[in-house]
Amino acid sequence: MKINITRVDNDFHMECRGSSEVKVHIDAAEKIGGHNVGARPMELILMGLGSCSAIDLIAILKKQRQNPDDLSIDLHAKRAENKIPAVFTDIHITFKLKGRLDEIKVQRAIELSVEKYCSVYEMLKDKVNITYSYSIN
Repeated sequence: MKINITRVDNDFHMECRGSSEVKVHIDAAEKIGGHNVGARPMELILMGLGSCSAIDLIAILKKQRQNPDDLSIDLHAKRAENKIPAVFTDIHITFKLKGRLDEIKVQRAIELSVEKYCSVYEMLKDKVNITYSYSIN
């Protein structure tokens, strides 16, 4: 995997591009001179964890012939207080599914997607307390 990061302005706005050629904009918080034109680096970590587990979850559910009408994922994180770097200490993932789904299959699929297949979870799990829950409506 290869990533290129190019500074866009004289402040903190950067454009990142990976092998997929998709551009991602990153910026710092306004309080330190950013312009709010991109995600913060720590937000990207949460986005990576959530989307990694979502991709695996969707793949597992498809194999189980479980097709949710909708899927959304919320992640809430706590960071170390009064420390630099202010790393994540706790992350909670909430999976929200809609549709006529077998709850046992959904529960197992979420467990597998997070704890077995998600590469981002694997990198974070020894340093961050990661929990998850789900709801089916």
